[in-house]
Order: sequence, then structure tokens, then C-alpha cells
Amino acid sequence: MKRSFLLLCTVLLVLGCALPCAAYRLACMTLAQGPAPSAVEAASAASEENSSQSPSPADTTDTVCFTDQSTGQSATLPLREYLIGAVAAEMPVSWPDEALKAQAVAAHTYALYCRDHAALQSGAWLTVDPARRQGCLTEPVLRSYWGTAYEQNYARLSALVDEVLNDLLFYDNAPACTSYFAISNGRTEASENVWGTALPYLIPVDSGADLSADNYQYTAVFSAAQVQQAFSGLGITADLAAPESWFGPVEQTSSGYTKSLTVCGQTVSGTALRQALGLRSTCFTVQYQSGNFSFTTRGYGHGVGLSQWGAKAMAEQGADYADILAHYYPGAQLQR
Repeated sequence: MKRSFLLLCTVLLVLGCALPCAAYRLACMTLAQGPAPSAVEAASAASEENSSQSPSPADTTDTVCFTDQSTGQSATLPLREYLIGAVAAEMPVSWPDEALKAQAVAAHTYALYCRDHAALQSGAWLTVDPARRQGCLTEPVLRSYWGTAYEQNYARLSALVDEVLNDLLFYDNAPACTSYFAISNGRTEASENVWGTALPYLIPVDSGADLSADNYQYTAVFSAAQVQQAFSGLGITADLAAPESWFGPVEQTSSGYTKSLTVCGQTVSGTALRQALGLRSTCFTVQYQSGNFSFTTRGYGHGVGLSQWGAKAMAEQGADYADILAHYYPGAQLQR
């Protein structure tokens, strides 16, 4: 009995010492942590932190919205995936690294320019046709196009796109209209001669290497009836009895492209005739013989901005992507 009483006293004594110590330590921990911030305080702190960091001009978007011309439906792709598909659609994957990187920056900047000037009611920024391998290639098209080389090619383009993913070309603090095309006639064209609007960084520049491009010169032959039908789309009536007299004087731009020409007594722009006949370029000559018209073109595309063949040639000569972009978009600023 006496032993039990002594044991009880010992337990009470230990507890009496331990509990105050535990209470003291708990109080210290609570005071050290302080009260939890309210939601308003937390939001205010986050806002202050964010406001101290200047936004980069390359902070733009994570997705690209486009109209798929083959389906007529609007679609979106993650930016990185879009750029890989755009570069694959515009240049052979075997071309030099710096040319492919220049194309990626141009495609990225152009997409954002289209976003800022979108006129499509669907909300899409631009139109592409993956089924015809135009503008951007989606994954299923790439797998079909590249076949067993898909993984290797995709890895190559992915790495190159990642190197320039945050690079953009700006003019007056806005994404520039970085248009591009396949081959020039040896010199690029001013934007106002194609679209009617002069942009200070879309001016004629030398691209002499294009003269050695594959299929630089190409001749397309049309029957008189085919040309007459194309004229009807321009609102021009042509007399099949005298096709040799349909074409008159030609006015050229400073870069040697057809600015306008006389067709059946009417003045037609070179761009309009190119579209009506599906010509490769507005740098063309026309000959009539034995009921057929021969249109010989030089170059391929509208001629404004980046010549893709010229970019390839510059890269092969040691230029990096920044040099290429500076040459074809003079005055536009490359920013990361």
C-alpha cells in the first residue's frame, strides 16, 4: 500500500513538470508562426510580387487558333506543336538548322500578327490546310508524311523550335507581319505592290541565291479557252477569235515583278492575274502560239518578306537565324 502511494506521487510530480513545459513550447511555436494571412492579404502580396517583374514582350500565348481549310472547322494547337508543324510544312527538315530556326521565328511572329489583325468571324487567326501540307502539319499528317523517320524528324524540329520558342520580331512594340514565301526572282518585293499596304520592314532586298533554286524558272501552258475562262473570273470578256491580241503593255515593279498589264483593253494587276491563272509568281512573261499561251515564271510565291530558299543559302554560307531575319525584315527588332 505504501509502495503504491509513493508510485502515484511520483507520476503526479512528473506530469506536473512536463505539462507546463509542453504548454510553454506550444505557445512559442504559435507565436513564431504568427496568424495565417487572409485571402486578401495573400492576393495583395502576390500582386506586389508580380508587379515588380516587368512582362517580357515575348509573353504572348500558349495556343494558336486557325481554320482548317480542308474541314472548314476552327482548331487550336499548343504553340510549340503549331510551330513544329509550321516549320515542317514550310521547309524540308533536312535544311540547315539556322534556316529552320529563322522559319520558326517568322511563323511564330506571323501567327501573332494575324491574331492582332484577325478578320475571320470564326475567331481563328489564320487559315491552314494540313491535308494539302500547307501552312501547318498536324501530327497525323506528319506521321503519314515522314513515315518511319517521324520520331527522328520530330525530335530534330522540336529541339530547334525550343531554341527560339521565345524569340519574336517586333516593329513599334507589336509583332511584325513576317510573311514568307518559297523563291524570289532574285530580289524580294515591296508589300504595297502585293497587298496595297506599305510596311517599312517589308521592302525589296537582294536574294540573288534564289536564281540557283530548284525550279526557279517554270513554264505553264494554257489553252486559249482556259485563259478566257480565267478572265471571266476577273470580269473580263475575251474574244476567242483574236487571242493573240489579248495581252498588251506590262508595267513592272522596281524588283522586276509584274505590277500591272493590259488585258483585253483593261488594266489588271499582276497579283490578280497570278491568282486567276494559278501562276507560281508575278514575275512572268507570256507568249501565244498555235492556240496556247505559255506563261514563264521566275521564283515561287508572292515575293514579300523571307525567301525560304534565300534563308537556306544564307545558312549554308554561315549566317545564323538572327542574321537571316535581319536581312529579310530590315528594321524589325528580334526580341526574346
